Amino acid sequence: MSVHVVLVHPEIPPNTGNIARLCAALQVPLHLVDPLGFQIDDKHLKRAGLDYWPWVELYRHGSLDDFLRDRRAEELCFFSTRARKSYLQVAYGPDQYLVFGPETRGLPRNLAVRFPSRFFRIPILESRVRSLNLSSAVAVVVYEAMRQLGRLEGAEE
Repeated sequence: MSVHVVLVHPEIPPNTGNIARLCAALQVPLHLVDPLGFQIDDKHLKRAGLDYWPWVELYRHGSLDDFLRDRRAEELCFFSTRARKSYLQVAYGPDQYLVFGPETRGLPRNLAVRFPSRFFRIPILESRVRSLNLSSAVAVVVYEAMRQLGRLEGAEE
């Protein structure tokens, strides 16, 4: 059992490639929700993921509604700069879906209405910085979730 990374309408191939590489390294499934802002065979996507794509457990979903259809609210954690609660306040569980929006606009606002208690942010100390890069944000949250689940213990050997 593991956490899952979900990218809703990702737009920048190198970000998705970097996230795929992270998912391969940590054995975390990656879910891509269409439409994507690039072709899945994009050379920049492949370059960023290097030769690790064969080790990525990859799922594609035709729409956000398709992805959400079979998920319970408790399984979902949405990440947004507009959220009030920190990602550090989450007690991550196995089979938790960590959901991130597109780089230029974030997650649809109606999700915050539908799942108000399931929205979290990564604190940023400098008010002039709007957000972290998507691949950095995913890495911060995934490593915290994996730490809480004890999945990193013994990995330093």
